[in-house]
Amino acid sequence: MNTSSAQMLISMVLYMCIVIGIGVYFAKRANQNSDNYYLGGRSLGPWVAAFSAEASDMSGWLLMGLPGLAYWCGLADAFWTAIGLAIGTYINWLLVAKRLRRYSHVAGNSITIPEFFSNRFHEGKKVILTISSLFILIFFCVYAASCFVTCGKLFSSIFGAPYIPMMLCGVAFVVIYTFLGGFLAESTSDFMQAVIMVFALIVVLVSGTVAAGGLGQVMENIKNIPGFLEFFNIASPAVNEAGEQIIANGAPVFNDALPYPLLNVASMLAWGLGYFGMPQVLLRFMAIRRADELTKSRRVATVWVLI
Repeated sequence: MNTSSAQMLISMVLYMCIVIGIGVYFAKRANQNSDNYYLGGRSLGPWVAAFSAEASDMSGWLLMGLPGLAYWCGLADAFWTAIGLAIGTYINWLLVAKRLRRYSHVAGNSITIPEFFSNRFHEGKKVILTISSLFILIFFCVYAASCFVTCGKLFSSIFGAPYIPMMLCGVAFVVIYTFLGGFLAESTSDFMQAVIMVFALIVVLVSGTVAAGGLGQVMENIKNIPGFLEFFNIASPAVNEAGEQIIANGAPVFNDALPYPLLNVASMLAWGLGYFGMPQVLLRFMAIRRADELTKSRRVATVWVLI
């Protein structure tokens, strides 16, 4: 292992120890009752609620998937996706947050989304509770699995270790701190991760631009790629039979730009609709200590998302 890999390993181990420490810190409080374990006793502050809500959604796809898409195809896909997510985030906090915070408390002090639906409609046979629970179980198994895939690929590429053991290490890490400290540990660690994420994204943008020769050089490089910086055209990388991008004279090769129809624009904007049904985001609305603090949370969350 070289010096760079050793430094990254030490940083990751320290980070994981801090997060597990957060789980240990909240363990006693979380295990007092179900309300504390699953919803933090409705005690989240506005900053923690906002940052943890966004970080719990903006996972590996934000740091690896979306930048990869932008690098591969240019501005169009990534830009319209980002706009849809920003609008969806703001409207979700504006229209859903206060109502859900108030009515989840009134509806039998519900501590999960399925329980809220069941209590809200006074059902006796728990049909809505069962269906909504199954939806979460089925689709979030896939969602969580994609996050662990990202973790495994990252560790594997950095340290040259086998992919599956690295992925399982990520699974064990998440299970340990969540099992120990419940919702409070998860929310607090997500708050910390949100700070790290936004800091890292800014640092990478600035340092990458400097390393490329400055903003002028970056823009000059982009001009050589057809459709890369357009809203209604999309770049088309030239690939070989294995699907890998062709490199010539040290630079990636692109074909002529392809049109980007309005249907694609609408599809990317529609990503923002997902926020209205994401349990990990909606639970933050339910867990904030006072409904009137959600206005501050909305502003903080929107600024974070835009950055």
